[in-house]
Amino acid sequence: MSTSTSTESTTSTTPADEAQIIRPEVRTTLVTGTPTEVSVQAGSHAFTIDEPAGLGGTDKGANPVEHLLAALGSCQVISFQVWAQQLGITLDQVDIALTGTLDLRGFFGLNDSVRPGFESIDVSVQLSGPESKERYQELADAVEEHCPVLDTLGGLGTATPVRTTYAIG
Repeated sequence: MSTSTSTESTTSTTPADEAQIIRPEVRTTLVTGTPTEVSVQAGSHAFTIDEPAGLGGTDKGANPVEHLLAALGSCQVISFQVWAQQLGITLDQVDIALTGTLDLRGFFGLNDSVRPGFESIDVSVQLSGPESKERYQELADAVEEHCPVLDTLGGLGTATPVRTTYAIG
């Protein structure tokens, strides 16, 4: 992961006024000789993504949509920790379960009216600690407003542009 921070300024600014840009980098490569096994390099971390046998893979790792759910859940757990600290809220435990509904007819092109992506994602959050329900609702509201993966998925009403370039040959 490479990090850059804007340092040019012509006026006096506070840190909140300056862009604090990070650019995570991930590389994915099909493992030669396999139908769906993908080698992933994310910063200094390497892992495998694959499909279960029912989808043509060998199940050597969680599949891409499971990783998407894991990204959302783990980002929310981290966001709860960060915002609990920001708001001075004691949080003993965060447990998040996620389920996505996906109709494979969209992925396989069997029905053009069916999306290839999740139709919905259900997130169940369990928080525990000594604070009042109102304080934990304040925390949940902050997480809903600031979770980067939730925002990227459009959960905050935004659309994130994805730009793709191809090199063929």
